[in-house]
Amino acid sequence: MIALNRYRLRNLVRHKHRAAIRTTELLKRPDRLIGLILVGNNFVNLLASALATVVAIRIWGEAGIFIATLCLTAVILIFAEVTPKTLAALHPERIAFPASFILQPLLKIFYPVVWIINFVANGLLWLMGVSPKEGDGDKLTSEELRTVVNEAGALISKRHKQMLVSILDLDTVTVDDIMVPRNEVSGVDVEDSAESIKEHIMSSLYSRVPIYRGDITDTIGVVYVRELLTVAPRGEFDAEHLMSCAHEPYFVPVATPLHTQLVNFQRHRERMGLVVDEYGDIQGLVTLEDILEEIVGEFTTDPASVPDVHPQGDGSYLVEGSATIRVLNRTMGWELPVDGPKTLNGLILEYLEAIPEPGTSMRLAGYPIDIVQTREHMVKTVRLYPNERKLVAGKSDSSEVVF
Repeated sequence: MIALNRYRLRNLVRHKHRAAIRTTELLKRPDRLIGLILVGNNFVNLLASALATVVAIRIWGEAGIFIATLCLTAVILIFAEVTPKTLAALHPERIAFPASFILQPLLKIFYPVVWIINFVANGLLWLMGVSPKEGDGDKLTSEELRTVVNEAGALISKRHKQMLVSILDLDTVTVDDIMVPRNEVSGVDVEDSAESIKEHIMSSLYSRVPIYRGDITDTIGVVYVRELLTVAPRGEFDAEHLMSCAHEPYFVPVATPLHTQLVNFQRHRERMGLVVDEYGDIQGLVTLEDILEEIVGEFTTDPASVPDVHPQGDGSYLVEGSATIRVLNRTMGWELPVDGPKTLNGLILEYLEAIPEPGTSMRLAGYPIDIVQTREHMVKTVRLYPNERKLVAGKSDSSEVVF
């Protein structure tokens, strides 16, 4: 009874499995179930001991007491304890479900005896500060649930495991971990010429484009490219028309957990939000697709299709310093640390505590890295050697710099 898988048992109950329903009723009060089983178990053992002692004394006299004790101990241990309990632990449903047919009526018959025993036992537990009703061993934390998913074996495909674990990670990942940084947001400046605005709209790869005046921090709204294209033949792409077609922007706090933001997108019927910090300054942009990629993975896993990663003939990769670490890990299968800076540039600067010169070589989280290009106080491009990490696997948690 105790070895039963409670989650499988609940699933059987939902499917109206009669034996599972009876067993669940018995397990609602494990103190009563244990009391009933031990009453029967101890009664049979004591009765067997008394009978064996009487028979042994009649056959062997006083020496029969010792002989009966040895023989009965062996019989009980082998045939009444170790063998049946091992079988029941290995195949609990095979034993517990048939046993429920017997235990349920016995509990009703011997309820007064069981009640008295439980009353005394629970009283002793109460004196020790323990309540028989306070057990919550069936509840799983997110980390325990993650372990269950990872150890499900062939019952769950590898792809589905990754998705389930990613859903659990939504509680710990915030919007600023996946947002498009402000300097990479593709928007339209209404102060540009009509021709420039039209060219930007016609070549845009996105269905929603923010419009601003002078700088992205002064965002006016968001335009839907599909709506604008309906008037493209008339050439009405001037700033006035653009502003008249703009929708009110949707703002997202930078520290919002992804699971919360997913619900917010659904509630507000939005697909894109501008990320703002505590001072109201725009820090970037996040979309519904960004959150979905955290669950199902990148829509493309081909390194050649990742804009910030450029494979080289020697097995290395030229990587843009602005590349997001979480995207690199998820797309490339790397294991760069994600508990600090969000971009590769930020991670390098944190380790070095200085802006490196081109030609600087370092080992970061076990990965050999060469600084290829720096620009405007930031690392622009690096060369990363993922295949050589195996040679320094024992030093994966350290960094080493060579100038």
